[in-house]
Amino acid sequence: MKRYRNQLGRVFLFLVIANLFPFAAISQTDESRFVTYTVDCKKQSLKFYWKNDRGEKFKSIESLKSWLEGNNATPVFAMNAGMYKEDNSPLGLFIENYKMLSRLNSSAGSGNFYLQPNGIFYITAGNIPFVCETSTFKYSNQIKYATQSGPMLVINGKIHSAFKEGSTNLNVRNGVGILQDNKVIFVMSKEGINLFDFASYFQKLGCRNALYLDGFVSRTYLPEKNWKQTDGNFGVIIGVTVKGDVGS
Repeated sequence: MKRYRNQLGRVFLFLVIANLFPFAAISQTDESRFVTYTVDCKKQSLKFYWKNDRGEKFKSIESLKSWLEGNNATPVFAMNAGMYKEDNSPLGLFIENYKMLSRLNSSAGSGNFYLQPNGIFYITAGNIPFVCETSTFKYSNQIKYATQSGPMLVINGKIHSAFKEGSTNLNVRNGVGILQDNKVIFVMSKEGINLFDFASYFQKLGCRNALYLDGFVSRTYLPEKNWKQTDGNFGVIIGVTVKGDVGS
């Protein structure tokens, strides 16, 4: 009888916590649906990569990982970071170490990249991260890294108006958002998801602005969560390293 009362007590406590903190009750479900990684740009080394020091395109996470390790850096996170052309060059704006290597793309076209508004994820010289609509982006020589992709997922706290709840257009997807504490969160779905539900997840996390990076080609390397996808054939890749970091 005592054991039964204890079990009832634990169930009651769980129900109270779930009611007061609904996110805690579904966090396990979220863990099964998404791979997430949060970055504090003030404390961690987050960089954008496209080519190595010989001018060769990385293309895959494995290639970037090998190059980093060969330069005394340990990658702890990597993810493809925006759409690209057939030759693995960025489809839109790309800035690396203050150098504009690909110009802003404001043309019209078909596909997710051109679904307006699209946007830009960038980091300033002061290591402050931003996600903004392409139309509001202002170039500055104080922008250290930038990648353009689309569409925007969350715009000033609201889900992109073109997304349809209940859509059957399901794909693995990845994206990036800015949290309320000004940290960056990267998210990749582990299974097919529509754009509305994907954007809703960023909104639930508290992101006022979030950007879609890519679809079924998406890959994430995150050994701390035993998620180690190192293949791929991308354009830009974002990486976080520790110890003996390379570059500036």
